[in-house]
Amino acid sequence: MKKTTQIVFLLFSLIGFAQEEEFHKMVEAEMKTASKKMELRINPNTTNYDVTYSKLEFTVNPSVYNIVGKVTTTFKALSNMTTVTFELTNQLTVSSVKKGVTNLTFTQNDSNELIITLPSTVTTGNSETVEINYSGAPATDNQAFSTGTHGSSIPVLTTLSEPYGALDWWPCKQDLNDKIDSIDIYITAPSTYLSSSNGVELSRTINGANATTHFKHNYPIPAYLVAIAVSNYTKKNTGTAGTVTTFPIVDYIYPENDNAANIANLAQTAPIINFYETKVGAYPFNTEKYGHTQWNWGGGMEHSTNSFMVNFSRGLLSHELAHQWFGDKITCGSWKDIWLNEGITEYLSGLVVENFDGAASFVTWKGNKTTSITSQPTGNLYLYDSQLTDVNRIFSSRITYNKGSMVTNMLRYVMGDTNFFQALRNYQADPLLAYKYAVTPQFQAHLEAVHGSSLQEFFNDWVYKEGYPIYAINAYKSGATQAIVTINQTQSITNSAQTGYVSYFEMPVPVRLTFSNGATQDLRLNNTFNGQNFLVTIPAGVTITAVTFDPNKDIISRNSTTTLSSDDFTFSNHVNLFPNPSREYVEIELPSYATLQKVNFYTVLGQKAFESNSNKINISGLSNGIYSIIIETSEGKALKKFIKN
Repeated sequence: MKKTTQIVFLLFSLIGFAQEEEFHKMVEAEMKTASKKMELRINPNTTNYDVTYSKLEFTVNPSVYNIVGKVTTTFKALSNMTTVTFELTNQLTVSSVKKGVTNLTFTQNDSNELIITLPSTVTTGNSETVEINYSGAPATDNQAFSTGTHGSSIPVLTTLSEPYGALDWWPCKQDLNDKIDSIDIYITAPSTYLSSSNGVELSRTINGANATTHFKHNYPIPAYLVAIAVSNYTKKNTGTAGTVTTFPIVDYIYPENDNAANIANLAQTAPIINFYETKVGAYPFNTEKYGHTQWNWGGGMEHSTNSFMVNFSRGLLSHELAHQWFGDKITCGSWKDIWLNEGITEYLSGLVVENFDGAASFVTWKGNKTTSITSQPTGNLYLYDSQLTDVNRIFSSRITYNKGSMVTNMLRYVMGDTNFFQALRNYQADPLLAYKYAVTPQFQAHLEAVHGSSLQEFFNDWVYKEGYPIYAINAYKSGATQAIVTINQTQSITNSAQTGYVSYFEMPVPVRLTFSNGATQDLRLNNTFNGQNFLVTIPAGVTITAVTFDPNKDIISRNSTTTLSSDDFTFSNHVNLFPNPSREYVEIELPSYATLQKVNFYTVLGQKAFESNSNKINISGLSNGIYSIIIETSEGKALKKFIKN
């Protein structure tokens, strides 16, 4: 999600493109705006029950900053309960709480809690329903409830509760461990306006000067994704989408924006939905709808089935739409895991670039992300405890969005397309996670189940720790059909005592060799240590004219360098190595004009196994196998293959 706020952002200066400016506005909107930092806490007083249903009845007028509400909530006790606590700002006044027709006693405290005394103990596993009536001007600190104008001073009312603002306009439970199983929303407002909310509109009833609009959402939803909007909207049935189950697309836009350009932009919704379904599975709310509602914030917010949008550009549209899978269907289980919402979602918007614009545009997209990420040497994806009071940090465009999206891309690169997208579909289909919450280890487990091996080293380096690698790659010409590529690495964080320090980023490294005939050869070199050598077979009859690091921008790195060595190993023809194979020793015979300097033995993995400066070498201690030997002399280098048996 994203919006223009009072919070000052440090925008990286190297990307001046219009889409990047829009991207930052989107991030700002998805950040819960505040003039002060907001404290995350799981309220211990709300953990003893699960909310199963809420009926939300609101009376509002977009020209008046006020709400009159009646919220009827059914909850199931997880332990014996004599009271129930909801979160609600004390700036709203509760006038009554009822169970049926019975008035219940209650208190509102300075901790923004509404504590209700139940008429009798609700025992574990049983349910109870309470009705809360309240009114007033919602709290303004979090700007979760806002009024303004558009066009020729037409009033508009919208809500935005992520991450902690739902309590500012309705009594709720807003931690990340419970979802309301289903909701009914009734919005009463002057009949000159249209109302918009989650789910399906079931009715609109005129009551004198007012109209009451009834929406029903039958899927589990966290409190922060519940939303309402009221203005003189033009309601548009934009079409249908869905490759398996067809559902409508319903949009609410300002009348002044009901033009050909916006209609064309909105028409992109269905093709993108259908594309996402091929990658990550069916649209999660396909028995209801998807759509957009225009608002005044500078970006968008992914309210379930109904994204609130400043405009309908493809970048904003594809990001908020992707949230319906990553963020709405499966929601991050803590704000430490926010990258599961924002990073994966932003990567899906990159897949739209790849699919609709082509590979070159996608390479540019990835390069821009990496430029942002590496503008600073640090930045952990999974948040530290100390960062949870800083909303700017939770919704950091550089880390949560950009690094999150590129780490997702690197997982695709490591796993391969088939396994990666299968893992995403499995994650979405997991009944333990679908329409519930997930944390990073659960996402990792789904990736590993398809990948077939551990990704813990990857997650340690790229998710839990900080920084990025800087590569130095040297390619040596190797005669007729061979080359050696050597990889060295330094890290952006060089102080091992610093939090998040990574000693070495173990990654498959993409390298491209260009040959004298114009052909190229793309390599995937599994780099695990410094000075690692890779023996590569190249076409006969060509020489290497260039070496390129990461031509498709698949890895987070900065200032990496490549060198094409002048060593061509043609001297190998004048050097003899015998016996070969051998078990105990090997001798090196040089031309009379050459002097031996050093001999290095390398395993098939490129790891140096042995070093000598002797012409006759005892190799009895080497393990059996195939080795590459680089013989350095006063006249050049020789490359030989050797078998230890």
